[in-house]
Amino acid sequence: MDEEYDVIVLGTGLTECILSGLLSVEGKKVLHMDRNDYYGGDSASLNLTQLYRKFRPDQTPPTELGRDRDYAVDLIPKFIIASGELTRILVHTDVTRYLEFKQIAGSFVYRDGKISKVPSTEMEAVKSPLMGLFEKRRAKKFFEFLQGWKDEDPATHQGIDLDKNTMAQVYEKFGLEPGTQDFIGHAMALYLDDDYKTKAARPTYERIVLYTSSMARYGKSPYIYPLYGLGELPQAFARLSAIYGGTYMLDKPIDEIVTDADGKFVGVRSGSETVKAKQVVGDPSYFGAGKSAEGGKVRVVEEGKVIRAICFLKHPIPGTEDSDSAQIIIPQNQVGRRNDIYIAMVSSTHNVCAKDVYVAIVSTIVETDRPEQEIAPGLQLLGPIYDKFVSVSSLYTPTSSGENDNVFITRSYDATSHFETVVDDVNNVWKRMIGKDLVLKKRDVEVEA
Repeated sequence: MDEEYDVIVLGTGLTECILSGLLSVEGKKVLHMDRNDYYGGDSASLNLTQLYRKFRPDQTPPTELGRDRDYAVDLIPKFIIASGELTRILVHTDVTRYLEFKQIAGSFVYRDGKISKVPSTEMEAVKSPLMGLFEKRRAKKFFEFLQGWKDEDPATHQGIDLDKNTMAQVYEKFGLEPGTQDFIGHAMALYLDDDYKTKAARPTYERIVLYTSSMARYGKSPYIYPLYGLGELPQAFARLSAIYGGTYMLDKPIDEIVTDADGKFVGVRSGSETVKAKQVVGDPSYFGAGKSAEGGKVRVVEEGKVIRAICFLKHPIPGTEDSDSAQIIIPQNQVGRRNDIYIAMVSSTHNVCAKDVYVAIVSTIVETDRPEQEIAPGLQLLGPIYDKFVSVSSLYTPTSSGENDNVFITRSYDATSHFETVVDDVNNVWKRMIGKDLVLKKRDVEVEA
């Protein structure tokens, strides 16, 4: 380990693997290390043995759950938006050749005690039980306005300035009811809370258009998902890195981030060996997350916590038209919270569990000191739960950009139900490391789903 690298990457989570893949393609000499003996870090998919070892070390998995190797249970539930940024990176890097995708069968929203399909077209909006007759007309006008918007043609603006008017003002112009605003803002624009209403409308407009264009791509829902679980994603980018000369070391304890007298990064020590590099990038767990800084520098701070409950079911979720996979969003207003509750469900169709088992993961941002009670509205929608594994994880964010000491730290995986924020972080870290924006060259390749 005595040669020098351009970049050392610590942790094989998705964010780190995308970065190591893209850095390797860029011609950087990359060494990628992980303390675990498996890929994925916090965003891994575990088999039954690994799952029980993590949550219940003193228990063996029940035999009726089937074979160990039939399982790939995601620790962090997210779906890929079909026309989103992660799809662009997958296509640009040709990483799609290592993966096979399947569509998620349905996108649902919780309202007034019931689960309903999220309408994604004017036609569906007209049929949706989420709105009364007059509200449907207003919603139809709103969707037509969004689809007809052209920046360069003021005739399409209807007196609205997306960069000056707030989203609340746009809703008001179309006279949309609070319940309709709920499903548009949370189930289509996919905001976690209602702060977006007081901000300029353009980001919300862009998010709704992303949702509807992703929906139009495959029909049933705007989401796709990799066969064999999300843990396939970091591995696919790791392969990309390896093709371009990246070196991988798993099961390698990281004992120290070595810096010089000025606090600048020099290398990484594992046992008695130190490997040098110009820059280091890694997830918060390698930079003191969860530990008190003993005389050292505080490199990451906790921003909040997310609770996630992995539930094994023996049936599809009631009210989802027997879908083999689904996303259900419970907007915060519906259950008197500040943050939405998400349910992501996949099944043996996606090669992540045994036949006739369904894996539903309920998650939200923690708001009280009794987090498990906070996800109760989500758990109640699942019907009888065969088994559940609950975790509360801290969300860490770096205290500095890394430009002064060459230590670049990624953010923890948030509570959103998709990967757009992960890609934002990739772009952000890339710019801090390389000094210029990440530019993906356009390739027109369809992702098969």
